[in-house]
Amino acid sequence: MDQKMIEVYKEYQKGKLDRRTFMKKLSFLAGGTTAAFTLLPLFETNHAHAQIVPEDDSRLDTEYVTYPGINCEMRAYLARPKGDEKLPGVIVIHENRGLVPHIRDVARRMALEGFLTVAPDANSPLGGSPEDENESRERMQQLDNDATVKNFVAAVQYLKTHPQSTGKVGCTGFCWGGGITNQVTVNAPDLVAAVPYYGSQPAVEDVPKIKAAMLLHYAGEDARINAGIPAFEEALKAASIEYTIYIYEGAGHAFNNDTGARYHEEAAKLAWERTVAFFKEKLKT
Repeated sequence: MDQKMIEVYKEYQKGKLDRRTFMKKLSFLAGGTTAAFTLLPLFETNHAHAQIVPEDDSRLDTEYVTYPGINCEMRAYLARPKGDEKLPGVIVIHENRGLVPHIRDVARRMALEGFLTVAPDANSPLGGSPEDENESRERMQQLDNDATVKNFVAAVQYLKTHPQSTGKVGCTGFCWGGGITNQVTVNAPDLVAAVPYYGSQPAVEDVPKIKAAMLLHYAGEDARINAGIPAFEEALKAASIEYTIYIYEGAGHAFNNDTGARYHEEAAKLAWERTVAFFKEKLKT
């Protein structure tokens, strides 16, 4: 791959270019739009370099589990520190490509912070997420939205009643999963804390149903999602819901995903530190 292409990718990865500008420059360097789109997966699906916690990390126990959903048995990836200590639970909700290796890695990272962590697979009603992420994304487009929300709400009860749980449960999610996290807060009164990353906001009339404390992460370069912030914040204030909003200037949508082209290291690390501290404060006290 040409070094100039790599440099353009790095600028995009750091949030210095929006996606349209990135694709325009990549198309020029690659000799056309078709060539650019052929190269794009090489930038966006490199999971190996970003794995933070190995699958066989000796500090953790990991397994696939199932729990009752509204229309199927939900399959999920469970990660927890070794030992019998009771722990608060955290649900990790994936992006719009299904339960990919990156999200399982995020679940392991959260488990190492002292949480009983479960990452459900939204594609469970359709046989689960395939390895091909594009196929997985297409499969997700077939999901019934109301049933999907209820399947993730069911994860709250699963963790709350898990034998190793303290009964306190939080939820975080990214992109599509950030929007679902917001829906879980509306529909799960037992949820204690929620951290949606650049997720679409719930309907204003649903906001008073929220009982969880909220930590909201947004990217500065994310006009579509950010357009919903003012109305959401006004509704949160009106309902006296505890919340904090952080906007990471210079970062784009999906800045937390360290396997993707839009990864923004500074924003991702700061947001993660704040997320972990928030969950420890709300779930461990």
